[in-house]
Amino acid sequence: MSYETILVNRQEGVATVTLNRPRVLNAMNLALSQELGQAIAELEADDEVRAIILTGAGQRSFSAGADIHEMRAFTTEQSARAAEVRSAGQQRIANCAKPIIGALNGLAHGGGAVLASSLDFLVGCERSQFRFLAVAYGQMNSTWTLPVIIGWPRAKELLYTGRVVEAEEAYRIGLINHLVPSDQLMDKAAELARTIAANHPLSVQGVKSLVLSNLGRSWEEMKEREHLARRTTHKSLAVEEGFRDFIERRGRPLRK
Repeated sequence: MSYETILVNRQEGVATVTLNRPRVLNAMNLALSQELGQAIAELEADDEVRAIILTGAGQRSFSAGADIHEMRAFTTEQSARAAEVRSAGQQRIANCAKPIIGALNGLAHGGGAVLASSLDFLVGCERSQFRFLAVAYGQMNSTWTLPVIIGWPRAKELLYTGRVVEAEEAYRIGLINHLVPSDQLMDKAAELARTIAANHPLSVQGVKSLVLSNLGRSWEEMKEREHLARRTTHKSLAVEEGFRDFIERRGRPLRK
């Protein structure tokens, strides 16, 4: 499928989706929100794709958030429709069966920070910067994503203040998993994505599904749900199939 506001590339089981409006810091207008949701749905249905990388075009911004200039021109009905599209798109991204790695090439402010916090985990660089600034505009968001990532006290501070979080702090508090120089950002994200793609897709997707659906459940219930999944929806592979490489090596260790 052809897109106007994003780029999609597939290689070796990994799809890279790039927000492609660099002149406006990859601000998310309605077209981009719709296309991003469509692309994620398409990649989720593609059996050849096992992991996804989401990044932004240019060297300044992952995404500066919603396109305010477009929003100003909307009628009340159009604004309500746009809000529904953005909410549905975020839900689709957060619940995508396949892992989505964020490669934070620059700032992620407002809706860009919301989007980043909806991904499985993030790789950042010295240009990465976050700002969850909904409260500055009389709104609210990220209450269901950020606390899960960095814990309640830190999340409440960032959501209450709307202050800037630079790359080093983001890495220290666990908002970013890996912090690398900007010229290594995409290589690191691709390395992680290929490692994920090399694993059994049903198991990877089963782990993601359980981690998400277990939120808020008791320790015992989480264990029981994993046990049930291993016997039903995500049955373990037979030994001959699951340990094929080990058997063929006759137990010898992997060579680096």
